[in-house]
Amino acid sequence: MSTPTNDPAIIAEDLILLDADLGESKDAVISRLSEILAGAGRATDAAPLRDAALAREAQSATGLPGGIAIPHCRADAVTAASLGFARLNPKVDFGAPDGPADLVFLIAAPAGAGSAHMKLLSSLARALVKPEFVTSLRNAPTAADVVALVDGVINPAAKSAGKPAAPAAAATTPAAAATATPPVSERPKHIVAVTACPTGIAHTYMAADSLVAAGDRAGVTVHVETQGSSGSTPLDPALIAGAEAVIFATDVGVKGKERFAGKPVISSGVKRAINEPDVMVTEALRASNDPNAARVSGTAAAAGSSSTTSGELGWGTRIRQILLTGVSYMIPFVAAGGLLIALGFLLGGYEISGVAEDIVVNNSITSLPDGGLTTYLGAVLFQIGALSFSFLVPALAGYISYAIADRPGLAPGFTAGAVAVLVGAGFIGGLVGGLIAGFVALWISRWKIPTVLRGLMPVVIIPLFATLIVGGIMFLVLGKPLAAITSGLTDWLNGLTGSSIIILGIILGLMMCFDLGGPVNKAAYAFATAGLSVTDTASLRIMAAVMAAGMVPPLALALASAVRPKIFTEAERENGKAAWFLGAAFISEGAIPFAAADPLRVIPSMMAGGAVTGALIMAMDVTLSAPHGGIFVFFAVGGILWFLLALAAGTVVSAVLVIGAKQFVKGKNAPTESELDPDLVTA
Repeated sequence: MSTPTNDPAIIAEDLILLDADLGESKDAVISRLSEILAGAGRATDAAPLRDAALAREAQSATGLPGGIAIPHCRADAVTAASLGFARLNPKVDFGAPDGPADLVFLIAAPAGAGSAHMKLLSSLARALVKPEFVTSLRNAPTAADVVALVDGVINPAAKSAGKPAAPAAAATTPAAAATATPPVSERPKHIVAVTACPTGIAHTYMAADSLVAAGDRAGVTVHVETQGSSGSTPLDPALIAGAEAVIFATDVGVKGKERFAGKPVISSGVKRAINEPDVMVTEALRASNDPNAARVSGTAAAAGSSSTTSGELGWGTRIRQILLTGVSYMIPFVAAGGLLIALGFLLGGYEISGVAEDIVVNNSITSLPDGGLTTYLGAVLFQIGALSFSFLVPALAGYISYAIADRPGLAPGFTAGAVAVLVGAGFIGGLVGGLIAGFVALWISRWKIPTVLRGLMPVVIIPLFATLIVGGIMFLVLGKPLAAITSGLTDWLNGLTGSSIIILGIILGLMMCFDLGGPVNKAAYAFATAGLSVTDTASLRIMAAVMAAGMVPPLALALASAVRPKIFTEAERENGKAAWFLGAAFISEGAIPFAAADPLRVIPSMMAGGAVTGALIMAMDVTLSAPHGGIFVFFAVGGILWFLLALAAGTVVSAVLVIGAKQFVKGKNAPTESELDPDLVTA
């Protein structure tokens, strides 16, 4: 492998493949480009670069209209910001709505890439929305011509030196194309927009330029704030104030959303702004003339519009995002607290739960209790874990409220969660209380108050009145009914026996293996962790079923790719090696690269194995008192032999099914001859 250079050019002739046949799958294309970058010294190893790009690909497809694909990632293995380019023949499907791609750029950035490099990479992304630039790439006869074209876009000095270049992107500074416009007084009709994607390298800037171009076609100026990796230039408040409407084309939260309060809003993912910019601009103009259009209210999109524009997120999607926000912020409290409790048990024994607080309060490292140092340390770990775990419901409610009303919703949300714990409403009370707190805070943010008091709204008025209202509702109206529901559910779970408990195990196993870390998986995990209690046998069995089933997919795919490597691509075989550890550590996401490439054959196979494991765990009364950790918390498993047997059974079932499906069921994404190891094919 070449030695990495200190500051190489972002693109060079040895990083380019012209009219190449790289197989029929995007995995193979990304793998080959990763190898080229690593071979040129742009990455320490091709495998982690490839895996990072495939992981980003699993989040959302990087194919774009017009036969273009821009797989991209940040990775520690990348030593210098680089572009790998392949002009493909035949084309390969990267998930674009209009068909496969023949122009593929692999954009690789170091994990800590500086803003200068990120600006260059974003300049390329912006240029790819220019038809003339894309045409020039297709017609370039040599790799040197491609380098010149790209360099002319990302390096303005190339033009002054007389190099051939495609038309430059709108600007090399992010958002410059969107903000370098005449004063508002000279452009009375305009729209503002925010674009942002999780990685912040490419889609952010392509969406921005697509919206600007669509605005030009519609006769309206579009000013875009790009919240990406190369920095963000906030829109001038005067531009926002005079805008007809706002477009949020984002896959992540909008920073400073409160600046757009009161504006008609069209919301979507960032890809829609690339694929349908003209439609979004039209919807924004229509919303500007609709008094019932959804509007940005306070610090979040309005909740109660009497009509919904076609660009607004649907309520199903919105509620799912809200609940997942709460669960995502809750999980660190659960994982940290639960693992500390389990370690406390390891050191001090299970009886420590009844005396831990007394030991911690009455003893110290110089005055040890009966049982000595290990008992004392076990009590300390248990007590720290219990305190962390006690934030579970308040954090859930607080961040559900935050997802609705932003920061002003935190105080009433956490209070609603605390009240839910106090009255015994538990997890269900936290869900309900968080939703109420968020929508009450959002409603208060829309109050018309004197200008002199407006500065007090987010820090005093909204938290005060929202906390008072939601606290009163929880105490006086909903507390006892929700507590009765929670108590009834607990009693029902404890009373399950025979086939009923096995069916519950099957359902939890199916949920854990359906979307591998997605909403359904998280719902099953949250259900298990929210009720986890060392004094509640049913909750311990549920936790065991959920963890064991969640370990099945990566372990099964690791086993399948080791037993029958010839039916898996090279990239999948490499992922299979890592999946052994990921599965053992209860990281279901280790199966995502396989599922994303071949969902129809992989996911049902994984669900079958998860159902088997969940059923066996329940049938054999296996318990687990730790919410995470996989094999590293086996000391917290009750019935370890049955746990291992159930896990092995589910793993084998899934592995056999996925091997059979790949061998005998024709699939769109089956590996091609060029992707398979010749030695394996002939073996």
